[in-house]
Amino acid sequence: MALRGLWLLAYEHGAGGAVLFSRRYPTVEKRAKAFNGESYVNIPEDSAFLKALLFELKLTDPDKNFVEYRDSCSRINKTSVYALPTGGGDLWPVLAFQKSGLIYVCLPLVEQSLKPRPPLISISGISQAFALLSGLLVFINCSQKNKAEMNAKKQPVWRISAYKGKPQVNVCITEKVKSMQYDKRDVADMWQVYGTVTCKCDLEGAASNVTVSLNLPANGSPLQDILVHPCVTSLDSAVLTSCSVDVMDDSAFSGPYKLPFTPPPDLFNLCYYTSQVPVPPILGFYQLKEEELQLKLTLNLKLHESVKNAFEYCEARIPFFNRGPVTHLEYKVSYGQLDVSREKSLLVWVIGQKFPKSLEISLTGSVTFGSMSKEQPVDPICTGSTAYVKLYFRIPDYTLTGCYADQHSVQVFSSGKPKISTSRELISSDYYIWNSKAPAPIVYRTLFF
Repeated sequence: MALRGLWLLAYEHGAGGAVLFSRRYPTVEKRAKAFNGESYVNIPEDSAFLKALLFELKLTDPDKNFVEYRDSCSRINKTSVYALPTGGGDLWPVLAFQKSGLIYVCLPLVEQSLKPRPPLISISGISQAFALLSGLLVFINCSQKNKAEMNAKKQPVWRISAYKGKPQVNVCITEKVKSMQYDKRDVADMWQVYGTVTCKCDLEGAASNVTVSLNLPANGSPLQDILVHPCVTSLDSAVLTSCSVDVMDDSAFSGPYKLPFTPPPDLFNLCYYTSQVPVPPILGFYQLKEEELQLKLTLNLKLHESVKNAFEYCEARIPFFNRGPVTHLEYKVSYGQLDVSREKSLLVWVIGQKFPKSLEISLTGSVTFGSMSKEQPVDPICTGSTAYVKLYFRIPDYTLTGCYADQHSVQVFSSGKPKISTSRELISSDYYIWNSKAPAPIVYRTLFF
């Protein structure tokens, strides 16, 4: 992700705004000049930037309810992306949103000319910038809440507990796996694991301390990009320095990942992590081609032999965009059941709770469509033969990295002996298999966050 600038602004009604934090990146700015060419617009000084942004957000000139340049019907803004007028032109795309008296702002790098303005969906930095600002918002809101509670209680917020009852500690590891599969020689398939460790500690007394150790088996995939909750009191340096940008080698830290903390009273996310697992759990092959008035489709799925073959649910959804309703379907499945949605624009292949012993299943068929109507779904990307299959599944008591926490992994330093419960799960998230016979949007690993 490349940013030209990042700002944190304060705004109070009647008092105006102020710049709390400002950071520019000279090397990225040089790249912006090269990519944008004649459409390049320089970032103004902070005072001018603040004034332009407050005007764009309708936070200045309270007596002027309508400003034609900003508020006319020809300029309806449905996103949080703005163009700020400067002496050298409009600075775009500036991402900004408000929360609790703060304005979170950044300017992502656009790796092309800005005239004419490219569609937002074609700018990879937009979604990454939104993710960055969202994470910053969550972190700062959490810190503000903790500070307010500490000031009110006159003692550390994490040590306030009014719980009375049987002590217990619950730890849940949830891993979500994303994948983009193309089955093309010139395009690499991508997949990534994102983990969240959630805790709920019901403990009496204000001096309770807990340590959760995340463990990996001998063949497990190291955890990377670890972010911890503010209640964590200390961390091994090896935990903080493990990064997904680095090249994986045998020296990568593989745990145990010890997280000592003083627990808040409510359910909270103890930490987040990513991991580069060697293979996706389900490998897919999808072909869709048009023959006369029909679409011929072939879909093969293979569960990797190392993955636990015990699903809570598993299904493949095959949507059809920019077409009329399905009027005729002929198909053959080697396993499971195929259904057509009520809207007649989606095929749902219900695989069930297990793959067969061969771990491979297939679907072939032909689909005929009626005339296009307003009720049928449209998509700007899935035009022509560009199409995808999306997988939905959940595997309880399993993680793709092998990460686990058991009763021996949780230490509680408090009065009484608490009941300790641990669980883990793997869930699909944005798991796509694209038609190998047509163009498809390409995702690179550095953008796959």
